[in-house]
Amino acid sequence: MRKVIASAYGVIADALGHFNTDDGYAVASHVALSSLMAIFPFLIFVAALSGFLGLGDLAETASELIFEAWPERVAQPVSSEIHRVLTQPRGDLLTFGVIVTLWFSSNGVEAMRMALNRAYRVRDHRSWLWCRFQSILAVLVGSIVLLTFTFLIVLGPLIWTMVSRVVPMVDTFQYHAELISYAVTSVLLVGALVAAHLLLPAGRRSLLDVLPGVVLTLALWIISGAAFGAYLARFANYVSTYAGLAGIMTALIFMYLTAAIFILGGEFNAAILRRQKIAHWREDRDHHESSSGPAV
Repeated sequence: MRKVIASAYGVIADALGHFNTDDGYAVASHVALSSLMAIFPFLIFVAALSGFLGLGDLAETASELIFEAWPERVAQPVSSEIHRVLTQPRGDLLTFGVIVTLWFSSNGVEAMRMALNRAYRVRDHRSWLWCRFQSILAVLVGSIVLLTFTFLIVLGPLIWTMVSRVVPMVDTFQYHAELISYAVTSVLLVGALVAAHLLLPAGRRSLLDVLPGVVLTLALWIISGAAFGAYLARFANYVSTYAGLAGIMTALIFMYLTAAIFILGGEFNAAILRRQKIAHWREDRDHHESSSGPAV
């Protein structure tokens, strides 16, 4: 038991130490600002894509799904501004304007790539064009996945009725739209985090290599979201400090917090991998010494 506690303490101390030496606080600011600036272009592209596919106002429902996990006082200012943007009719998927929004929305992905490369301490020798193409492809795939899940949520009651006809046992349970929405949001979050750790940074890592950091990130996001929401409700008064910018600054501070936790998840994975590497090196050394026999 003591070894487990000592090992866990060593990994956490290593992760926090490298977070500090890797300029984690400054990188978190970059990721937070880039992500906030990417949200609007991303949802504009989602709106244009939904209009192109003839899915109507599905983008607005998708934006609500994105902010489902945010504290209400953080999400409300940003979501209200996004609502104003998305109420504009958009069918211009292939025009220059939406191509530019697609480019800018990929900047958020590039910021996360840079943060994870630092966390895993790897040099990215891949082509700049390839990395940018991968980021744009991530935005495209993310938009399609988000619209697909949103479409399923909208059709949830109908799907539930059809399934209950085929499987009568399902009819004994009540359909909970809010629970389904939270489940979909959780699936999207987990999938996005796993994909980010596996695909964005240079090098190769297995699912088991990145899973501890993903779990830690999700756990800290839930705790920090609840704590930040309670802080805003009881103590914070950003209006007196930032005046009319209070809503956006609140969102930016919250995104800085989530970005720092995201980077810490990468540092946590890197600390575990370093510890495993040292343990394997010691095993190989002991095995070599035991097989070579005592010195004559």
